[in-house]
Amino acid sequence: MKRIIRTSLFLACLLSLKTARGQDKIHQPKDPQLYKTILHMDSVMFNAFNTHNLEVLKTLFAPNVEFYHDRGGLQDYQTTMNGFKGVFATTPDLRRELVPGTLEVYPIPGFGAIEIGTHRFVHLESGQPSIGVYQFIHTWQFKDDQWKITRVISIGH
Repeated sequence: MKRIIRTSLFLACLLSLKTARGQDKIHQPKDPQLYKTILHMDSVMFNAFNTHNLEVLKTLFAPNVEFYHDRGGLQDYQTTMNGFKGVFATTPDLRRELVPGTLEVYPIPGFGAIEIGTHRFVHLESGQPSIGVYQFIHTWQFKDDQWKITRVISIGH
């Protein structure tokens, strides 16, 4: 319980800092190489999502991942993978696109990085494009020469 409260407070602080800074500033990464690395990992993850490659997705999430969704609640690794599998089965044309200019990356010394951004999910619904635009925060851990997501916050649904 204490862990959930600490995590919730941490996430609330991150979101309030993003709001306080304003939305009109262009992000200048403190570590341009880390920014490129996380941008690459983001593209690997969502290429796997867009091609329905669950096996690759499984390798990108830590076994102890916590996925916070403002509609679905807190989900663990298995629930997250089952969610991907269900989405792939029910919405085969769903695609994720990173909204250009929204990606922010911040180093977390001794751990990894935090990625903040906006993405849109697009698919056809009754023959018409359906587009949802949402905010996300990913906490990436670099461990054993691999980047894995340990926390996800998906909000704005």
